[in-house]
Amino acid sequence: MSQAPQMPEANPAGQVADAPKANWVDLHAPASSRPYLRLSRADRPIGTWLLLVPCLWAIALAGGASGFKSWDLWLAFSCGIGAFLMRGAGCTWNDISDRDIDAQVARTRSRPLPSGQVTVQGALVWMVVQALTAALILFTYNWLAVGLGVASLVLVAIYPFAKRFTWWPQVFLGLAFNWGALLAWAAHASTVPPAAVALYAAGIAWTLYYDTIYAHQDREDDALIGVKSTARLFGEQTRGWLWGFFAATLVLFAAAVVLAHADAGRPMGFLVALAGVWAMGLHLGWQMRHLDLDDPASCLKIFRANRDAGLIPVPFLAVAAWLG
Repeated sequence: MSQAPQMPEANPAGQVADAPKANWVDLHAPASSRPYLRLSRADRPIGTWLLLVPCLWAIALAGGASGFKSWDLWLAFSCGIGAFLMRGAGCTWNDISDRDIDAQVARTRSRPLPSGQVTVQGALVWMVVQALTAALILFTYNWLAVGLGVASLVLVAIYPFAKRFTWWPQVFLGLAFNWGALLAWAAHASTVPPAAVALYAAGIAWTLYYDTIYAHQDREDDALIGVKSTARLFGEQTRGWLWGFFAATLVLFAAAVVLAHADAGRPMGFLVALAGVWAMGLHLGWQMRHLDLDDPASCLKIFRANRDAGLIPVPFLAVAAWLG
């Protein structure tokens, strides 16, 4: 007999169960804005960081290939604002699509839609506002970058439904979350060279790594309601798969560095950039040593630690570019 859907738990303050305690939205945002900011995951900034990091990789590595350009500071800043807005719009769309599923999962039933803090109509309007604001930033870039930005909407639209038809929804998340590696490189250089494609592939492997860890928090609830994920697919073999994604991330990232610096004639910069990849690998190795896949708190902690893992190569790549 299938389990009856569980109703959202009462939560007068409206906090979301898996948001960090004492986050800025719950403490400082105007009360009327809180449900919408929670819908955008503004109370959980980790997703914005994970969306921004591939953009920063691309800007810094492209700088190593051809030198930094005068608009790169604007590009980095605007990618940050764009990541916040598009992550918010994507999460809003995800919650609209998953509102019935979220009401049946302990970790997600306190989200604004299943808990009744926001209506579907209100969420749709909020999603459009965020997307249109992000579009204003996108149209400051060149036309190749604009085209890539528009194309990314297809991946954003598909992702919430991937868990319904494939055991690999994390692939679709990786395709969407790392699109910034292609877009930012195009905005910098008006081209998408093989190095950018290798960097994009590295980001996808990295996403498979961290989001499989994240999905282990919900594997029991997901099994009850029939939602697919790599966590459920891999089961007891998950650690082996994680080591594989770990290795693929570093190999593909190193390949991107080799391709970017191949014609630059900057051996010192090349070595510094590779050192950044190696340093990221050390952090991922630390994560694997401390990860307990049977402890949801450990999974969430290690998942969040990937912000730091992703940021580690950025100063190395930037210094490598300046050395040229």
